[in-house]
Amino acid sequence: MYKIGVDLGGTNIVAGVINSEYKIIGRGKMKTNAPRPAEEIFADIAKCVEMACADAGISVSEVESVGIGTPGSVVKETGYIDFANNLYFTNVPAVEIFHKYLPDIRVYLENDANCAALGEAIAGTGVGRKSFVAVTLGTGVGSGYILDGKVVSGCNDAGGEFGHMCIKFDGEECNCGRRGCWERYAAATALIRQTKAAMEADKQSLMWELCSGDINKASGRTAFDAMRAGDETGKNVVETYLQYVAIGTVDIVNALQPEMICFGGGISNEGETLLEPIRKYVEKYRYTKYAKIQTEIRCASLGNDAGIIGAALVEY
Repeated sequence: MYKIGVDLGGTNIVAGVINSEYKIIGRGKMKTNAPRPAEEIFADIAKCVEMACADAGISVSEVESVGIGTPGSVVKETGYIDFANNLYFTNVPAVEIFHKYLPDIRVYLENDANCAALGEAIAGTGVGRKSFVAVTLGTGVGSGYILDGKVVSGCNDAGGEFGHMCIKFDGEECNCGRRGCWERYAAATALIRQTKAAMEADKQSLMWELCSGDINKASGRTAFDAMRAGDETGKNVVETYLQYVAIGTVDIVNALQPEMICFGGGISNEGETLLEPIRKYVEKYRYTKYAKIQTEIRCASLGNDAGIIGAALVEY
């Protein structure tokens, strides 16, 4: 029997068949085309599952279960997506709708960041670790906490949202309604905002040349590339941004003392350029300065497949 993981995103729906070695052996992909009715989106999820089976050369009857990783908060007991703002979902009976199209398959529902964390914990960077936190630096800051191979999500299945820890009192307004959230400073989109602000303040910065004179071409790599080329403004942007990432990392370390924290998302491609300053900050400010065992900080290894693999492995 095989398992299928579905990564339901604001842009794409991707389904993957995984085998016993946690390898994806078949895929199906369609555009999400949100906003539109949940019925239509889940009909396409079912189609992606069928496409993935066909690509893997198996029949749907050989599928043991389907795990669906979705943005927002879920209620596992009822199979509802409680709220997903970028899909415009509120109180959606996800499992019930899915079963209209594929009624004979067991379905599990989980937050997409938790799925990515589970995938990395079981099949990626976190293999062998009992306590593991994954953080994705993307449009927001996605995160998940894995303990003994299981997602820890609290009394209402909504825990592990480290992106909404406050790191700056009365700071930038977050779309969650709070101010000063970690994701307002540490997300890839935050880095791009910080880069553009620095470019506006310094018209001589090399970052303008890297963007061909168009500030709208600034990306998460712009400041890093400028820093490597010796641009002082680019260097200042990177140093400030990494300090923001590190502040939240220290909070996670102090609160949970996990064996490992791993970073994913496009910015994690910076590797040690990203990690080394964060490690130094954590070493300086963590509460457990003298403990023999300390949290390891690394980059994720599964890339975009983490969410698919993790969704397939969800059980409860």
